[in-house]
Amino acid sequence: MTRLIGRLLTLVLITAGLACPGPAQAAPAGISKAAATTRAMQPGWNLGNTLDATGDDETSWGNPRVTRELLRDIRAQGFKSIRIPVTWGQHQGPAPAYRIDPVHLSRVQEVVGWALDEGFYVLLDIHHDSWQWINTMPTDHDNVLNRYNALWTQVAGAFRDASPRLLLESVNEPQFAGSSGDEENYALLAELNASFHRIVRGSGGGNTERLLVLPTLHTNADQGRLDALTAEFTALDDPFLIATVHYYGYWPFSVNVAGGYRFDETARAEMLGTFQRLTDSLISKGIPVILGEYGLLGFDRHTGTIEQGEKLKFFELFGHLARTTGVTTMLWDNGQHFDRTAGDWRDAELFAHISTSWRTRSGTADSDLLFVRRSAPVTARTITINPNGTGFTHVRLGDTTLRRGPDYQVSGDQLTLSAGLLRRLTGTDGYGVKASLSLRFSRGVPWRLDVIAADRPIVQPSTGTTDAYTVPTAFRGDRLATMTATYADGSFAGPHNWTAYKEFDRAFSPDYPAGTIKLTPEFFAEVTDGAPVTLTFIFWSGETITYQVVRTGTTVTGTLL
Repeated sequence: MTRLIGRLLTLVLITAGLACPGPAQAAPAGISKAAATTRAMQPGWNLGNTLDATGDDETSWGNPRVTRELLRDIRAQGFKSIRIPVTWGQHQGPAPAYRIDPVHLSRVQEVVGWALDEGFYVLLDIHHDSWQWINTMPTDHDNVLNRYNALWTQVAGAFRDASPRLLLESVNEPQFAGSSGDEENYALLAELNASFHRIVRGSGGGNTERLLVLPTLHTNADQGRLDALTAEFTALDDPFLIATVHYYGYWPFSVNVAGGYRFDETARAEMLGTFQRLTDSLISKGIPVILGEYGLLGFDRHTGTIEQGEKLKFFELFGHLARTTGVTTMLWDNGQHFDRTAGDWRDAELFAHISTSWRTRSGTADSDLLFVRRSAPVTARTITINPNGTGFTHVRLGDTTLRRGPDYQVSGDQLTLSAGLLRRLTGTDGYGVKASLSLRFSRGVPWRLDVIAADRPIVQPSTGTTDAYTVPTAFRGDRLATMTATYADGSFAGPHNWTAYKEFDRAFSPDYPAGTIKLTPEFFAEVTDGAPVTLTFIFWSGETITYQVVRTGTTVTGTLL
């Protein structure tokens, strides 16, 4: 009865909009321990590419050795919880004991202990083991299960007396190779989760009621995955369980491929649908949710794969949906966000939007780029603003508040910058950003709007090789958004031959200081020898330029069309 009341109270609070306060607020009395703790963990951060690195040492993937000072720095950024991914396989001995190297286990215990001492909730998992050896379970069932059980027996024993603020996650991104399909995959994951649950609970001490986190298949939020996990929760009938999924957005947007270079209605709908399914399938049934990783997949290369304003709109809406649905989020950071040596954020503007979304919404606009052509008369320009429930207040240039009327006008969601203002801002010689305006709203983070002097880019013919080919480009202030590649018959050339739009960074990339657009060896590896390929370079200003390349063996020739 107590468990049922807790679930009903959670649902009532969510419906009333009270179940997801800012990070400083306490959970209301009466909700379950699992729900209250999940709520107290918001927001969270991942210590990625460190103890989960598959090399011999935690520094093998380029991050510095973890220090207590790093954890203290992360805590100071406002994070309440930390996920510590650990890859164990290369530190395990042979069957049948599969003994974990005591040095590695001791190091994990040390880092977990530091995090707990700094006041974090800690989520500890089995990480890249999921694709290294656990995924062979369909064809090597008994050996995989024995190894998995041996691993969790040792880890559970090592942490049986740890603080209750330590949570354990059964496996990261579970996946299976060589199975008959999803039904078998669901059954195998349920077997692993049940075995994990039995071992941890049976190890005694604080593990008898320790909060345990169970993932969906692939940790995604497709309806079938959520339904299968819900059935597992019903079967285990344990009030100290939490569900987890990951979220990296609509895939074409997340990596910038297939024309997904904008956070458009398709990308928005995918995000809205994900949170709706989490609400309907889990949260409404009293099952708390930790979104154990989130971000954009293109960030694994660098955060510029997705244009700045588009990525900010993604994170603004994501944070709002997480806050209003009561989902706890843990930012995936493999070293690309928080500089672990310098102790600051590589993209402070991005983190400002992320951290502000823990408390409130921020206004945005349809773009953060406003291009003013040098070769044409300057005219007034209108952009669409998105207050997102806030109120638009004013525009600033540095410390100066611009004048409503002479400098700009606002009508509904339309902000018009006057021709006089734009002439003043772009009056100096040269191309590029001439001013950064700050659009201010009644709350949240201001929206930066760069005013850029630009003209139509110019590309030149060139010759190179499939290993090193670039298109000489005078960008003239403009920026490359995406590129299409087609053969003469209209079929698609290059990788991802199901779409004309190629993947940013994988197939092509701009080099603004060098004045080139690079076409990668990966692109030419899937281009037919001798067949002309028409490239269309699409720029953020709206300009498009067509160009033709022909690969002959390892030689590439490019001409302007």
